[in-house]
Amino acid sequence: MTDAPPPFELLPGATDSPVILHVPHSAREIPDAVRAGIVLGDEELARELDHITDAHTDRIAELAARAAGVTPWRFVNRLSRLVVDPERFPDEREEMLAAGMGAVYTRTTHGGVLRPEGVDAAPLVERYFEPYARAMAQTVADRLAATGRAVIIDVHSYPSRRLPYELHGEGPRPAVCLGTDSFHTPVALLDAAREAFGETELDTPFGGTYVPLEFHGKRPEVSALMVEIRRDTYMSEPGGPAGPGLERLAGALAGLVDAVSR
Repeated sequence: MTDAPPPFELLPGATDSPVILHVPHSAREIPDAVRAGIVLGDEELARELDHITDAHTDRIAELAARAAGVTPWRFVNRLSRLVVDPERFPDEREEMLAAGMGAVYTRTTHGGVLRPEGVDAAPLVERYFEPYARAMAQTVADRLAATGRAVIIDVHSYPSRRLPYELHGEGPRPAVCLGTDSFHTPVALLDAAREAFGETELDTPFGGTYVPLEFHGKRPEVSALMVEIRRDTYMSEPGGPAGPGLERLAGALAGLVDAVSR
């Protein structure tokens, strides 16, 4: 593991596209300086990455972008969420902090120690989290300026069986979970997602959406939806290769992109 890759990448789409495919959790890369602060051995860390990484979701977004009639923009995290989780916030709600799953994780998916107790998260937040948040906010602002609206579609995956870190994982685990926000997820966006993916449930086992704080609860022109794909529908769990379901899901995502681009 090295410090070589950029922490995130914005892949341009069509100038008239309002859609941003946000892929925050697909990478496994951990810079050496960050790896030094993680207490797991190499084999333990590899197993943790298998469980915590939304494997192949960057590929799903890539294929969907290629297939869409109007190419969406893609904002892709190139570092593991074990560096920082860009979709948490430094003042994350208490239950997530208690589980060791704030912006900087201190616990593993199975409740083990990931970083030492009392670790100072501030340097990681400053080095990785804050630039990511600024860049994503600017991407949304650019789409608003260009098209008058922005549609953030978060591309995630989740395991077919509940992991111990899941705080609200006792409900249904559909093929596709749609995470929503009461302010930023309009009915038309939900209807388009249901049409594109077929078997879906709302906000189970994961809920909510990602909207940069500058716009959250303030700008209805920014709409958002989280697409959580159950991993056994397209890959070998926990961290294995993709299967034929990947192309089907990419096609469904492309259909959603086309529906909301019109």
